[in-house]
Amino acid sequence: MLLLPLLALLSLPFCLAASSQSIHDQLVKLAAANNGVIKLDEKSYNLLTSPQRTWSASIHFTALDPRRRCAPCKEFDPSFSAVAKAWTKVPAAERDTHFFATVDFDSAMGVFQKLGLQTAPVVHIHPATEGPRKPANGRTDPIMYDFGNGFDAGPLAEQLSQFTPVPIPYKAPIDYARFGTAAGVLLVLASGVRMFLPVLRSRWAWAIGTVLTSLVMTSGFMFVRIRGMPQSGANGQWIAPGYQNQFGQETQVVSFIYGLLSAAFLMLTLVTPYQTNPARQRLQIYLWSGVILVMFSVLISLFRVKNRGYPFKLLL
Repeated sequence: MLLLPLLALLSLPFCLAASSQSIHDQLVKLAAANNGVIKLDEKSYNLLTSPQRTWSASIHFTALDPRRRCAPCKEFDPSFSAVAKAWTKVPAAERDTHFFATVDFDSAMGVFQKLGLQTAPVVHIHPATEGPRKPANGRTDPIMYDFGNGFDAGPLAEQLSQFTPVPIPYKAPIDYARFGTAAGVLLVLASGVRMFLPVLRSRWAWAIGTVLTSLVMTSGFMFVRIRGMPQSGANGQWIAPGYQNQFGQETQVVSFIYGLLSAAFLMLTLVTPYQTNPARQRLQIYLWSGVILVMFSVLISLFRVKNRGYPFKLLL
């Protein structure tokens, strides 16, 4: 009578091993049937995360049903699928010791409730609990993937490779759209080179470009860009107080003032002296001198607005 219970007790480890092997075989078939991704429900999730497992797993929790309106889920799902598909290219000896799986909210609400998940997407990495792939430090608790690098497949494959027996052989697909855009731009430039070549050879074109660049830079454009200053302040204020602050609109106004002053000086020195009509020449002298006087007055008034202690003024 005591022999049967003793035999049953001795055969228990073999039964557990056979059961574990049976679960593993099921997981291998499920992964092979769907490009390396196992679609989980509550029952299969419990099988994959069995406490006695010699394999590891990367589990993606998502909510792809349109009713859930989860835009990040739709954005991340192709990346996870691409990494899982790349894992299928690994030899079976290593491939069958790590599985990729997806748990959809509408297919396994109980799993989400059990884990206390309130958001998606989420990726958990479950290390092996037994066998040669069990972590040396003995920690077998799930590890959460860090989305700090975004939803791209490249960073995902790199981080998950820390938990796989061999690195995941993921390679980003060729971006044909980018190559097509670059080819189109080169074609447009090549076809328009005859049209733009005279402009590029013109000294006046380079002179105008140099003057405009100088006006923009001396008005504080780079100062505003480097410091990330806003276009305007509160209540529509466009002049920032103090010499260490400047708004984007202030840069535009100062650039316009500098440009008008430069144009007035150029008219007085390059155009007015060559007027053959004395009356017209006198009118231009008065006009451009008045523009210089008024614009300098506006420029000095800006200094006074930025620094109330500025003691000088011209007209305003």
